[in-house]
Amino acid sequence: MKTALITGASRGIGRALALELARRGFNVLLTARSAEQLERVAAEVRQLGREARVLPLDLAGPSAAGLLATWVLGQTSELTVLVNNAGYGLWGRFEELGIEQQLNMLQLNMQLPVTLTHILLPMLQRQPGAYILNVASTAAYQAVPTLTLYAASKAFMLSFSRGLRYELRDTLTSVSCLSPGATTTEFALRAGMNAELQATSNKVAMTPEQVAQAGIAGLLAGEAEIIPGALNKVSTALTSLVPKGLTERIAAGIYQRHLQ
Repeated sequence: MKTALITGASRGIGRALALELARRGFNVLLTARSAEQLERVAAEVRQLGREARVLPLDLAGPSAAGLLATWVLGQTSELTVLVNNAGYGLWGRFEELGIEQQLNMLQLNMQLPVTLTHILLPMLQRQPGAYILNVASTAAYQAVPTLTLYAASKAFMLSFSRGLRYELRDTLTSVSCLSPGATTTEFALRAGMNAELQATSNKVAMTPEQVAQAGIAGLLAGEAEIIPGALNKVSTALTSLVPKGLTERIAAGIYQRHLQ
C-alpha cells in the first residue's frame, strides 16, 4: 500500500497536500505540533477512504528528525512519498529580529528536511518508485529584504532539491521542489506581517488546494520545479532576466515600506 509522510500537515498547504495524496490513493502519515489539528486532518483523510496516522511533534526541536524517522520506520516499511513541507517565515529587519527565533526558523526550514531525507532515503530507494517533494517558495528565486533569512532558506531548499535530484537521476526515486507564491494560509500572520501587508498579499493569493493539486500532479509527473499559477511562473522567470538589484528594490518596495 502506498504511503506518504507529510510534515507540517495540520493546516494550510500541508493539510491540502495530505488530502490530495489521499485522493490519489495514498495512506498518509501526518506530523505537526498540534494534536487536535492533526486529528481533524486525519478524519478528513479517512472520509476519503484512506488510512491516516498522526504524530504530534515540535519539528523545530534538534532531535525531531530522529524521533520522526523512528516513528515512521515503526509505522510502515513501504514509504513511497516524503513531503518536506514544515516551515515558516519571519518578517522584519535581520538585525532587529531575535537571533534565537531566526535560528529556530532555519532549523525547521532546512536542517529538519535535510536530516529527515538522509535518514529515510534508503527506505524510499527500496520501493519500485518513490518521490520526494520539498516545499520552497517563489522567494527562493531572489533575495527578499525583510524576509531575508526565509528567502535564503528557501533558496537552499531549491538548490538542495536540484542537486539531490541529479544524484538520484539513475534511480527510481524522483525529487521535486514546489515553490508557491502568496497563498491563503496563516503564513503572513505567523511571520508577523501587519494587516495591510497581509491584505496586499491576499489580493494575488492562491488557495492551498490549488497549490496542492499542482504540487502533487507535478511530483507524480517527475517535474524538477513546480511553480503553481501563471503569475508566479512569470515573476520567477523574470528574476533570471532582470538585474538582481532591481528585483531586490521591487521586493523591498512591497515588504520593507510596511515597516515604516
